[in-house]
Amino acid sequence: MQAFDRSSIARKPVRRVVIAGGGTAGWMVAAGLSKSLGKLLDIKLIESDEIGTVGVGEATIPTLMNFHNILEINEQEFMAATQATFKLGISFENWRDRKENYIHSFGLTGTDHWTAGFQHFWMKGRERGLAGDYGDYCLELKASLENRFAHLPKNGMNYAYHLDASRYARYLRTYSENFGVQRIEGKIAEVSTDPVSGDIISLKLDSGSVIEGDLFIDCTGFRGMLIGQTMKEEYEDWSHWLFCDSAIAVQTESVGPAVPLTRSIAHDAGWQWRIPLQHRVGNGIVYASRYMDDDAARSHLIGNIEGKVLTDPRVIKFKPGQRRKTWSGNCVAIGLASGFLEPIESTSIHLIQRGIIRLLQMFPANGICQSDIDEYNYQTSSEVRHIRDFIILHYHVTNRRDSAFWRDAAEMQIPASLKHRIDLFRETGRVFRIPNELFAENSWIQVMLGQGIVPQQYHQTADLMGDAELAGFLNGIRDAVNRTVIQLPSHQMYLEQYCGAPKM
Repeated sequence: MQAFDRSSIARKPVRRVVIAGGGTAGWMVAAGLSKSLGKLLDIKLIESDEIGTVGVGEATIPTLMNFHNILEINEQEFMAATQATFKLGISFENWRDRKENYIHSFGLTGTDHWTAGFQHFWMKGRERGLAGDYGDYCLELKASLENRFAHLPKNGMNYAYHLDASRYARYLRTYSENFGVQRIEGKIAEVSTDPVSGDIISLKLDSGSVIEGDLFIDCTGFRGMLIGQTMKEEYEDWSHWLFCDSAIAVQTESVGPAVPLTRSIAHDAGWQWRIPLQHRVGNGIVYASRYMDDDAARSHLIGNIEGKVLTDPRVIKFKPGQRRKTWSGNCVAIGLASGFLEPIESTSIHLIQRGIIRLLQMFPANGICQSDIDEYNYQTSSEVRHIRDFIILHYHVTNRRDSAFWRDAAEMQIPASLKHRIDLFRETGRVFRIPNELFAENSWIQVMLGQGIVPQQYHQTADLMGDAELAGFLNGIRDAVNRTVIQLPSHQMYLEQYCGAPKM
């Protein structure tokens, strides 16, 4: 079908925004729009109490703080309301091989030189017997191993949160309604479109009410009711690279102090998560249905959790991939409606946030133009593909060959963009960040080393240091990390003093 030429019609100012769907995505959109542009817009959000949300995206990454800074959210208030804990990274267990673990932490490792990253000096140190583990030179990683945490001057500790996603949505609902967002209860029964442009005109609810708008945000989850069913935007399926297509979630009582780490524990056909909150623990299993059926996955999950089970196990089916276009006509898809990458690196809420910020940067106040749509779609697609490659890395580069799942993941053809990055690091030890990419060099290095890649050489700049100078350089960094860590309080103690939520 030929694309509609938007330049052929007068551009209509956007004043009425309709958000279809609530949950984390819907209320994050409502909060971002109402705080930034609420005085200029009429914002309505439609959701039904009868329609459940996925609501298991409980681990975040440090970029969420950028969003909270825009909203001017008080951290202590937010953490108490969402029963949140601090997160310093992700513990990957049994990924490189059974009984071998590593941590992908936030923050930096060591000190870079302008010609070469710290990993090159560390590699020379390892060759000479002068260096410890790569993680010895990262504050966040060492603090997580000791279950310690505190805010440090000059943002000296990089962190994110574990949070209760349902409580987060409710918190943002109250926030958004204070900025004028109107919540409308009901199910969407019909979507009306303009016969010429194909743009959405209104949403009819099962009550008979009709909600008109100028811009519609699709937060209807996997259904993609507006972007997929109405706008007919195709979904790009990445299941040939990312085999997992199912998850089961369950909540349990806490059995000990909350640790500042998300645990990701690999199994024969995927992995299991464990996310500690103040009042409970979020658990789940992610798996590929062609290698493990639902019953086997449920049994594995229940057999590998701690504490009393608080909820019935809930099966979630998904297709890894993204919409070829997430902005189509006057409809923008944000959250699961736009696509889904499994939560192995806690990117789901980040991608919601990026979609919101990108929309705010390109907001079509004076009318929707095709150049904005094209740029939005290009940026979204590029960002998600980089994250996709990073996730594929975890499965493809591994020593595990103990099940068909892992053998197939190791043998599959991977995107050329990822193959280049793997080859570059393996052959030279070099990593370069792509502009506007989420994961920085240190993330790629930690995961590639953790998954078992050993670079064949290091940069010659490292040879300019003699053994004594190199030892002093490495030991100075490691000692400074250890001095800081030993002064930090326990994560649990700090939580209780800083943002302890009322006992349930």
